[in-house]
Amino acid sequence: MRKFCTGLFLLVSSFQWICAQESDSLQFKDNADSAMVLKSLPEDKTHQFSYKKLIVPTVLISYGIASLSIDELKTLNSSTQYEISEHKPDHIKLDNYTQFAPAVLVYGLNAFGVKGKHNFRERSIIYGTSMMITSAITIPLKHAVKEERPDHSNRLSFPSGHTAIAFASAHFMFREYKDHNLLLGISGYSLAVFTGVYRMLNDKHWFGDVIGGAGFGILSTELAYWLYPKINKLLGGNPEKSQAMMMPYYQKGNVGIGFVKNF
Repeated sequence: MRKFCTGLFLLVSSFQWICAQESDSLQFKDNADSAMVLKSLPEDKTHQFSYKKLIVPTVLISYGIASLSIDELKTLNSSTQYEISEHKPDHIKLDNYTQFAPAVLVYGLNAFGVKGKHNFRERSIIYGTSMMITSAITIPLKHAVKEERPDHSNRLSFPSGHTAIAFASAHFMFREYKDHNLLLGISGYSLAVFTGVYRMLNDKHWFGDVIGGAGFGILSTELAYWLYPKINKLLGGNPEKSQAMMMPYYQKGNVGIGFVKNF
């Protein structure tokens, strides 16, 4: 259990780093009380590429990949699953739904007047792009790596697709609300962690699969925000008169994305 807690510390520390970075920017905004300071505010860098935004997902992905071959990390995977099996937890399927919960919260909060960074059309394009990138990364990797699941059901264990979607959704919520309410923005990560933990409790993934999946999910959302201006331009149309919606769906074990656009 001590090794498992050490691994979780790595994941939590990554989120603390994200929050620390954003808190610095929020302190700047709180001090902008005068008109002169407001005029000197920097331009919006929401969709600009930054290497700093890649640090956390790179660390998590690197750990996940390393866990496939480094003996000490493989031992951690095995010992974690052994400790879980000793407690014989009930297998529940909530993780099939909590993976999307942070994104659903974004749309729900917006419906009740809690505005985020983008409007309905913009955020739908961003989230839909994030889901497509997540699927484009995780599904081929599963078939390429062919790591056996802890329950021996198949060889599609690495990376955890549920965890990748959960952290992509949580990071989407973070990016939408971090400038308005930081605590609200980071709240989605609790649901993402729940999803990752229950993938292990359900005997479907190793610890390294979950850590790697978290990294791929965060990376997918960061790429989606960076690509948004380009994708929005390609979609064309009048943003004021057109509506676009991309939403994931889960039905009978199948995951997909639906897209609807009106002009």
